[in-house]
Amino acid sequence: MLHTAIQKLAHVMALLGGGVLCLLVLMVCVSVSGRELSDLAYSGALRSLGDWLIDLGVGPILGDFELVEAGVAFAIFAFLPLTQLSGAHAKVDVFSKGMGNKADRALGKFWSVVMAAIIVLITWRLFVGMQDKMRYGETTYLIQFPIWWAYAASLIAAITASIVSIYCAAMRLTGQRIL
Repeated sequence: MLHTAIQKLAHVMALLGGGVLCLLVLMVCVSVSGRELSDLAYSGALRSLGDWLIDLGVGPILGDFELVEAGVAFAIFAFLPLTQLSGAHAKVDVFSKGMGNKADRALGKFWSVVMAAIIVLITWRLFVGMQDKMRYGETTYLIQFPIWWAYAASLIAAITASIVSIYCAAMRLTGQRIL
Protein backbone atom coordinates (compact mmCIF):
# COMPACT_ATOMS: atom_id res chain seq x y z
CA MET A 1 0.00 0.00 0.00
CA LEU A 2 2.70 2.50 1.01
CA HIS A 3 4.91 1.36 -1.85
CA THR A 4 2.13 1.97 -4.39
CA ALA A 5 1.46 5.43 -2.95
CA ILE A 6 5.17 6.32 -3.11
CA GLN A 7 5.38 5.10 -6.71
CA LYS A 8 2.31 7.11 -7.73
CA LEU A 9 3.62 10.19 -5.96
CA ALA A 10 6.96 9.92 -7.76
CA HIS A 11 5.27 9.40 -11.13
CA VAL A 12 2.87 12.32 -10.64
CA MET A 13 5.75 14.63 -9.74
CA ALA A 14 7.71 13.49 -12.80
CA LEU A 15 4.68 14.11 -15.01
CA LEU A 16 4.24 17.59 -13.52
CA GLY A 17 7.92 18.32 -14.04
CA GLY A 18 7.71 17.08 -17.63
CA GLY A 19 4.61 19.17 -18.27
CA VAL A 20 6.29 22.30 -16.92
CA LEU A 21 9.37 21.56 -19.01
CA CYS A 22 7.25 21.18 -22.17
CA LEU A 23 5.48 24.47 -21.45
CA LEU A 24 8.84 26.17 -20.96
CA VAL A 25 10.11 24.83 -24.28
CA LEU A 26 6.97 26.11 -25.99
CA MET A 27 7.34 29.51 -24.31
CA VAL A 28 10.99 29.80 -25.36
CA CYS A 29 10.07 28.91 -28.96
CA VAL A 30 7.33 31.55 -29.00
CA SER A 31 9.63 34.12 -27.42
CA VAL A 32 12.49 33.48 -29.85
CA SER A 33 10.07 33.60 -32.79
CA GLY A 34 8.64 36.85 -31.48
CA ARG A 35 12.11 38.28 -31.05
CA GLU A 36 13.04 37.37 -34.64
CA LEU A 37 9.79 38.78 -36.04
CA SER A 38 10.34 41.92 -34.00
CA ASP A 39 13.85 42.28 -35.42
CA LEU A 40 12.40 41.85 -38.90
CA ALA A 41 9.76 44.48 -38.21
CA TYR A 42 12.29 47.03 -36.97
CA SER A 43 14.77 46.31 -39.77
CA GLY A 44 12.55 48.09 -42.26
CA ALA A 45 13.02 45.34 -44.86
CA LEU A 46 9.29 44.77 -45.29
CA ARG A 47 7.85 48.13 -44.27
CA SER A 48 4.10 47.34 -44.28
CA LEU A 49 4.55 43.92 -42.67
CA GLY A 50 6.91 45.47 -40.13
CA ASP A 51 4.44 48.21 -39.21
CA TRP A 52 1.67 45.62 -38.86
CA LEU A 53 3.83 43.41 -36.59
CA ILE A 54 4.81 46.41 -34.46
CA ASP A 55 1.14 47.42 -34.12
CA LEU A 56 0.30 43.87 -33.02
CA GLY A 57 2.96 44.08 -30.32
CA VAL A 58 4.89 41.11 -31.67
CA GLY A 59 8.12 40.57 -29.79
CA PRO A 60 9.81 38.42 -27.21
CA ILE A 61 7.90 37.34 -24.12
CA LEU A 62 8.74 39.75 -21.34
CA GLY A 63 10.68 37.99 -18.58
CA ASP A 64 10.96 34.70 -20.43
CA PHE A 65 14.31 33.86 -18.84
CA GLU A 66 12.92 34.63 -15.38
CA LEU A 67 10.12 32.13 -15.96
CA VAL A 68 12.57 29.58 -17.37
CA GLU A 69 14.73 29.85 -14.24
CA ALA A 70 11.76 29.25 -11.96
CA GLY A 71 10.30 26.47 -14.08
CA VAL A 72 13.52 24.54 -14.59
CA ALA A 73 14.23 24.63 -10.84
CA PHE A 74 10.81 23.09 -10.22
CA ALA A 75 11.31 20.50 -12.97
CA ILE A 76 14.66 19.37 -11.55
CA PHE A 77 13.17 18.86 -8.10
CA ALA A 78 10.09 17.19 -9.63
CA PHE A 79 12.23 14.56 -11.38
CA LEU A 80 14.22 13.69 -8.23
CA PRO A 81 11.60 11.38 -6.63
CA LEU A 82 11.32 9.09 -9.66
CA THR A 83 15.08 9.20 -10.19
CA GLN A 84 15.65 8.18 -6.58
CA LEU A 85 12.96 5.50 -6.65
CA SER A 86 14.28 3.91 -9.83
CA GLY A 87 17.95 4.29 -8.83
CA ALA A 88 18.63 6.18 -12.04
CA HIS A 89 21.14 8.65 -10.63
CA ALA A 90 24.41 8.91 -12.47
CA LYS A 91 27.00 6.72 -10.83
CA VAL A 92 30.62 5.95 -11.41
CA ASP A 93 31.30 2.29 -10.81
CA VAL A 94 35.02 2.21 -11.56
CA PHE A 95 35.88 1.05 -8.05
CA SER A 96 32.71 -0.83 -7.19
CA LYS A 97 32.86 -3.07 -10.28
CA GLY A 98 35.47 -5.28 -8.66
CA MET A 99 33.61 -5.59 -5.36
CA GLY A 100 31.42 -8.51 -4.54
CA ASN A 101 27.64 -8.43 -4.18
CA LYS A 102 27.78 -7.97 -0.42
CA ALA A 103 30.06 -4.92 -0.65
CA ASP A 104 27.98 -3.54 -3.52
CA ARG A 105 24.78 -3.83 -1.44
CA ALA A 106 26.48 -2.16 1.53
CA LEU A 107 27.62 0.66 -0.73
CA GLY A 108 24.08 1.00 -2.10
CA LYS A 109 22.70 1.28 1.43
CA PHE A 110 25.32 3.86 2.36
CA TRP A 111 24.63 6.05 -0.67
CA SER A 112 20.85 5.78 -0.21
CA VAL A 113 21.19 7.15 3.32
CA VAL A 114 23.61 9.87 2.17
CA MET A 115 21.29 10.86 -0.68
CA ALA A 116 18.28 11.00 1.65
CA ALA A 117 20.23 13.19 4.07
CA ILE A 118 21.37 15.52 1.28
CA ILE A 119 17.87 15.88 -0.18
CA VAL A 120 16.42 16.59 3.27
CA LEU A 121 19.17 19.18 3.87
CA ILE A 122 18.46 20.85 0.52
CA THR A 123 14.73 20.85 1.28
CA TRP A 124 15.31 22.50 4.64
CA ARG A 125 17.57 25.18 3.13
CA LEU A 126 15.06 25.77 0.33
CA PHE A 127 12.40 26.36 2.99
CA VAL A 128 14.65 28.82 4.83
CA GLY A 129 15.44 30.58 1.55
CA MET A 130 11.75 30.82 0.70
CA GLN A 131 11.04 32.41 4.06
CA ASP A 132 13.75 35.01 3.41
CA LYS A 133 12.35 35.80 -0.05
CA MET A 134 8.89 36.22 1.47
CA ARG A 135 10.15 38.37 4.33
CA TYR A 136 12.00 40.78 2.06
CA GLY A 137 9.45 40.74 -0.76
CA GLU A 138 12.02 40.04 -3.47
CA THR A 139 10.74 40.00 -7.02
CA THR A 140 12.24 39.34 -10.41
CA TYR A 141 13.57 42.33 -12.32
CA LEU A 142 11.37 42.44 -15.40
CA ILE A 143 7.98 41.00 -14.54
CA GLN A 144 8.12 41.59 -10.78
CA PHE A 145 7.30 37.92 -10.16
CA PRO A 146 7.60 37.23 -6.39
CA ILE A 147 10.65 34.98 -6.13
CA TRP A 148 9.20 33.04 -3.24
CA TRP A 149 6.56 31.58 -5.59
CA ALA A 150 9.31 29.74 -7.47
CA TYR A 151 10.81 28.63 -4.15
CA ALA A 152 7.39 27.36 -3.00
CA ALA A 153 6.86 25.32 -6.16
CA SER A 154 10.34 23.83 -5.86
CA LEU A 155 9.78 23.20 -2.15
CA ILE A 156 6.71 21.06 -2.84
CA ALA A 157 8.74 18.93 -5.23
CA ALA A 158 11.70 18.84 -2.81
CA ILE A 159 9.46 17.67 0.04
CA THR A 160 8.21 14.90 -2.23
CA ALA A 161 11.81 14.02 -3.10
CA SER A 162 12.65 13.92 0.62
CA ILE A 163 9.77 11.55 1.37
CA VAL A 164 10.71 9.24 -1.49
CA SER A 165 14.43 9.26 -0.67
CA ILE A 166 13.79 8.49 3.01
CA TYR A 167 11.50 5.65 1.91
CA CYS A 168 14.17 4.33 -0.47
CA ALA A 169 16.85 4.49 2.22
CA ALA A 170 14.59 2.65 4.69
CA MET A 171 13.80 -0.02 2.11
CA ARG A 172 17.47 -0.56 1.29
CA LEU A 173 18.48 -0.67 4.96
CA THR A 174 15.84 -3.31 5.69
CA GLY A 175 16.87 -5.28 2.62
CA GLN A 176 13.53 -4.95 0.84
CA ARG A 177 13.28 -4.41 -2.89
CA ILE A 178 12.31 -0.93 -4.02
CA LEU A 179 11.15 -1.84 -7.52
